Order: sequence, then structure tokens, then C-alpha cells
Amino acid sequence: MTGAPVLARVPSGEVKVTEVADRVFAYVQGEGGWCVSNAGVLTGPDGATVIDTAATVARARRLAATVDRLAAGPGRLLVNTHFHGDHTFGNAVFGDAGAVIVAHELARREMGVAGLGMTRLWPTVDWGEVEVRLPQLTFRDRMTLHLGDRVAELIFVGPAHTVTDAVVWLPAERVLFAGDVVMPGCTPFVLMGSVRGSLRAIGALRALDPLVVVGGHGPVAGPEVLDDTEGYLRWLLGAAEAGFAAGLTPLAVAQAAGLGDYAAWLDAERLVGNLHRVYAELRGEPEGTELDVVGIFGEMVRYNGGQLPACYA
Repeated sequence: MTGAPVLARVPSGEVKVTEVADRVFAYVQGEGGWCVSNAGVLTGPDGATVIDTAATVARARRLAATVDRLAAGPGRLLVNTHFHGDHTFGNAVFGDAGAVIVAHELARREMGVAGLGMTRLWPTVDWGEVEVRLPQLTFRDRMTLHLGDRVAELIFVGPAHTVTDAVVWLPAERVLFAGDVVMPGCTPFVLMGSVRGSLRAIGALRALDPLVVVGGHGPVAGPEVLDDTEGYLRWLLGAAEAGFAAGLTPLAVAQAAGLGDYAAWLDAERLVGNLHRVYAELRGEPEGTELDVVGIFGEMVRYNGGQLPACYA
């Protein structure tokens, strides 16, 4: 571990809006666990660019009201960093006002496949009348947005957290919106992506030389969070390789491993899913190969003492 995040965790249920550069805002939802995701807002004379749109209708409306206060212009451009519903279910709230949605081409595809599946994992959450609203504009490797006097680069870095991950990089401000490739203070989750791909992604993000990193969950951080994330992933690889060689199941490895330096991070049960992903790669399966997410989620519940992982969306 190389250092704590720059800003303290936001208490559960609260929102903190921080101007991390000129007219660049981090919208951080406390405290950052399952489905409690962050957003970004870039403002200019024509309106706002919003990075990710929250999980529930109520949270998306709260984000939209904040965007309206920050940006006077009528324009609304949405960027989805990946396909998961906690970053995209709010699209319809903004889309009803005519916003254009941008994402990687794989994110559009996977959003359509996943549908509202996330809502079935936590049926007691008040999701509201959520609907899937797909991006109208997609890209493959990179896209440059010219937002008045600001340049924002959309960079595909998957497979990492998922096969669909893109980040938003502001080169002049050196601010990185990393999506769920980086989640300060939260356990990484690569079940639907790749651990080796995540390590490559971290290397690519480090090469950008950011000053500020806004992860998909958790507090705003500095570049040290890249080292912390890499440290976890390398620890994960070591535990998986030893367990795989010994013929142990991912659940057995997780139950025996302990959490060491990462015990204070949120959502420790993700270790089980992460081990399944490493095992798939150790078997020689292609990065991002689809796994039995529902079945593995059940193992995560077992690891968690039979309790569904807490979700405060």
C-alpha cells in the first residue's frame, strides 16, 4: 500500500461535489460500495458533459439537478465508462431531455444483453422505473471530445473491470475519470473482465501521469491509487496461482487467504469472483471469457456468511 486516498470517504447516503480542476467536478456518492457509484461533470458555455449516470431513478434525478445547477447551457452529453447498470441506469433520466449518450461499442452491446439484470440481484432496492437507454454514439479505440476550450479523450482500456471499460482523460488538467478500473478504498472486481488486462490498464493509466483520479466508486484520489490497485491485483494473482496449483477451489482459497493490507477495503467478498477470473486465465481461457456470474455470486454470498452483499443504492 502506498498511501491513503486524497479525500476522506463520504458518509453513506451523502453526496460530495468537488471541483477538482477548473469547471471539472467529481460527484462522489457515499460511501462507494455496491451500486453506489460516482459521476463526473464537465461544464462549459454550451452545457455539461456527464460521466456516468447512477443506479436508481432517484439518484439519477439528484445528479441531474446538480448538473443543472452547475451548467447554464442547454447541452447535455453523457459518457458511460462501461455497461453496468449502476453507471448507466440513469441514462434515461438525462435522455428524456435530449442528451446524447457516448460509450465504447462493446458497452452498448453488453448493456443490451444485460438489460435490468442488476436489479434482480438486489430486489429490495428502490430502483424506481429504470429502463435501459443505449448509447447513440460509439467508438472503438479512442475518441476526442472538443468541449469548447476543453479537450477530453475517451480511451478504451478493456478488458479490465469488464470487457467494455473506457476512461475519460483530461490532458490539460491531468484529471482522470477511471470508471471501475480504479475504485479507491473498494475491492477491485474483475469477474466480468480480466486481471491481467486490469494490470495492463493500470500501466496505461499510469503512463498518462494523472494528478487527480476519480474512480467509479470511493473518494477522489491521487495517482497513488494506481499503485494500490496494482498491489491488490498482484496479491490476488499470487493467491490464485498457489491455490490453482494445489487443486483448491476459488472459494476455498478465498476462505483461507485472509485479506492482509486490504482488509479495510469495502466489499471483500469480491475476492471470490476475482479468483474465478484468475482461474479462468490460468486455464488458458481468453481474457474476458464469459463465466457463470450468477453462480459465482452465490459463492460470494457463502463467503459473506450467507448474507447478500450490502447494497445501499
